[in-house]
Amino acid sequence: MKELIYIGIGGFVGTAARYGVQDLIQPGEGLFPLTIWLINMAGCFFLGWFFTVTPAKWNIRPELRLCIGTGFTGAFTTFSTFTVDVVRLAGMSELLLGVLYVVLSVAIGIFMSEVGIRWGKWMLGKASRKENTI
Repeated sequence: MKELIYIGIGGFVGTAARYGVQDLIQPGEGLFPLTIWLINMAGCFFLGWFFTVTPAKWNIRPELRLCIGTGFTGAFTTFSTFTVDVVRLAGMSELLLGVLYVVLSVAIGIFMSEVGIRWGKWMLGKASRKENTI
């Protein structure tokens, strides 16, 4: 039960952060849901990085990892809005744009997760090299 409170707190902050980003990045004239796409790509990068660095180097409590990894990132990114945007595009006879959105989201999302993981590993390697020289 205590874990749900941590996830809820992170979820509240993540949702507020997503709302703030959506408010800052006003959608342009095009139909492509750029703001949600950017938020989701940032979340892919962050989660890859976070779950690489925190268990290996940063000794944070499991509850905090749940709060940030599951709560914050899960609420900041939004699969449901992604799917509604795809259905909305298809309903507007923008099927090609909808398919492009799906392909870009999956392919670049995987790429961003990999970049986050590699950046985390690079940080860990750099930190261990620094510790060995002291």
